[in-house]
Amino acid sequence: MSTALIAMGLMIVVGALLRLSIVLMMFTGGLVYLWMKGQDLGLLVDQTLNSMFSMYVLLAVPMFIFAGNVMNAATISERIWSAADLLVGRFRGGMGHVTVLMNVVMSSMSGSAVSDAAGPGMVSIRMMEKVGNYPRGLAVAIAAAASCLGPIIPPSIPMVLYALISTASLGALFLAGIVPGLLMAACLMLWIALIAKKRQLSYGQKISLVQVPAVLLRSALPMTLPVLLLGGIWSGAFTPTESAAVAGLWAVLIGLYIYRNLDLRSLLKIFAVSARQSAVVMMLIGSSFIINYAITAEQVATNLAAYIATLNLSAVGFLLLVNVMFLILGTVLDGAVMLLVFVPVLLPSVNALGIDLVHFGVVVILNFMIAMITPPYGLILFVLGSLTGVPMKEINREIWQFCIPLTAVMFLLIFFPQITLWLPHLMGYK
Repeated sequence: MSTALIAMGLMIVVGALLRLSIVLMMFTGGLVYLWMKGQDLGLLVDQTLNSMFSMYVLLAVPMFIFAGNVMNAATISERIWSAADLLVGRFRGGMGHVTVLMNVVMSSMSGSAVSDAAGPGMVSIRMMEKVGNYPRGLAVAIAAAASCLGPIIPPSIPMVLYALISTASLGALFLAGIVPGLLMAACLMLWIALIAKKRQLSYGQKISLVQVPAVLLRSALPMTLPVLLLGGIWSGAFTPTESAAVAGLWAVLIGLYIYRNLDLRSLLKIFAVSARQSAVVMMLIGSSFIINYAITAEQVATNLAAYIATLNLSAVGFLLLVNVMFLILGTVLDGAVMLLVFVPVLLPSVNALGIDLVHFGVVVILNFMIAMITPPYGLILFVLGSLTGVPMKEINREIWQFCIPLTAVMFLLIFFPQITLWLPHLMGYK
């Protein structure tokens, strides 16, 4: 390991301790490495940009971000809340169940945990606090945990990035996330039921039979998007990447011409916000290319694969080791950093052990979602904390318990890969 690589690692650690943005932290570390190696910075920037512009799959990222922002502005979240409330709201702790169920539906539209937290999550928190009298920290914790469904149930921005890194089939990844996502939702709802009984949380609202047709009619149109997206992908009408554009167009048409709660001015604001959010993601990807260049140049991945081979680990043993390591790193590192920096290093070992790339991708993305709600640096916790004004101390006190069911699902996927691969195999993936 060269001095330049050590200096890069130290710079990233210092940046994390100073709470610098992820992009600035990675760019600074990468530039320190290049400077110490005497590399031509301009040539590397040129190669990085050319690589990004040639990656067709990256087009899905800004389109899913845009679609999610339009859906939040077009009151789709509130309409889906009403439908979920009709199904499970009447049980004890019903508003917690409604939060999870609403995120199941919204996850099939947005593809982003942060978007789901900032959009549907805020609707849920408001209802849990004002109507259900939930403690503030608990309401935020439930919304944060439920938002983890976003990148697992397709479509998914992290899956797009993983497909870019690993060359795994994006369509197969989307299919592979459905069953684990539903399993996560079931486990979260079971956990909420236990908490509701122990802490005597209030019952949800009971909707009369007279109100049922109006609620269903109001939420019927948003429910068509998951069918449209998944049906279009499976039938071959459009690719998983193109489905992002379909989602964005669908949301715009509904907001402008059916619900009529969007106008040109609000749409321009959504375009501006989506452009800024997309720029952050693209800068993150660009900075990760520099880090990955350093790792490749130093042959870190090759050496790690050779070392792992000497341990004589089975595929399950390797997955356990990697995911325990990621769970620990997730307490101090962001999930995006682990996805873009650590996963490429591990891919040679994954291939050598015969682990299916689709299965590995779903497992590690779930791990990274747990990292996003793990104190003290969970990104979703910071987003919801800043939006709600709830102190991080209150959120951290409640969120730990929701990491338990999600971690249990992750280990279940490790030991039983059929849970992940059953649906892709059924649809012809080999």
